[in-house]
Amino acid sequence: MSVSIRPATPADIPAITRIYAHAVATGTASFEYESPNEAEMARRQQALFDGGFPYLVAELDGAIAGYAYAGPYRPRAAYRYSVEDSIYVAPTAHRRGVGRLLLDRLITDCEQRGFRQMIAVIGDSAQTPSIELHRAAGFRMIGNIENVGYKFERWLDSVLMQRALGPGATTKPDR
Repeated sequence: MSVSIRPATPADIPAITRIYAHAVATGTASFEYESPNEAEMARRQQALFDGGFPYLVAELDGAIAGYAYAGPYRPRAAYRYSVEDSIYVAPTAHRRGVGRLLLDRLITDCEQRGFRQMIAVIGDSAQTPSIELHRAAGFRMIGNIENVGYKFERWLDSVLMQRALGPGATTKPDR
């Protein structure tokens, strides 16, 4: 198994869209009901590129097996040093270390860009693999918003986890 992580490009959108469509249709990692089309996924990707946020893909034996990105945690200026992470792995690549490689690289890229906190907003408190992935990467549980979403005929929680990046809150930001 050969996994490589690289910056995503617009050419990756078809594979990214397929991975996300599967997550929307079958899981609770996303609270969307309808999968966005390629044009919408490309618009979302470009907005992150324009904002200076990292967006990565994982290739497993030459095929895109997952993707991850960081985006603004919240839009107001005081939050500009905090990011929210998103990670999606193709079903054929689950439990093969792809998510961990993506998350580790995403953390590094965010630190290099001067971000200080990473927040994971995990859809559904039953998402044990995602919770454990984040815990293994140094995130700590900071809260659970109960019954905040409704999908697949049931109420869903949002789990909040947080990890300091670089010096975290121990020093003033550079920018």
